[in-house]
Amino acid sequence: RTAADAKWSKLIRSRANYTCQRCGQKHTSNSQGLHAAHIFSRAIKRTRVDPDNGVALCYGCHSFFHRNPLEFHTWAEELLGKRKYEALMIRAKRIAK
Repeated sequence: RTAADAKWSKLIRSRANYTCQRCGQKHTSNSQGLHAAHIFSRAIKRTRVDPDNGVALCYGCHSFFHRNPLEFHTWAEELLGKRKYEALMIRAKRIAK
């Protein structure tokens, strides 16, 4: 994990006021139970530390969405709005030149 990853993670969790964006469970700022989750894989360098590509999820919701990726993307599109979600998807899927 890089310094940029750590900064991104803190931004995502603090932006959500240390609250799971799916179930509303509140956490403290140093909690290990609230994750900064990527909408599009963190392996995609173009969007790895893009704030639009992150949501705060508790361990349970994060695990649920890993087992149900289609439901996760439907939820993420509703959260972000269609236009913002599609713009993020284009950035994530853009072929490097």
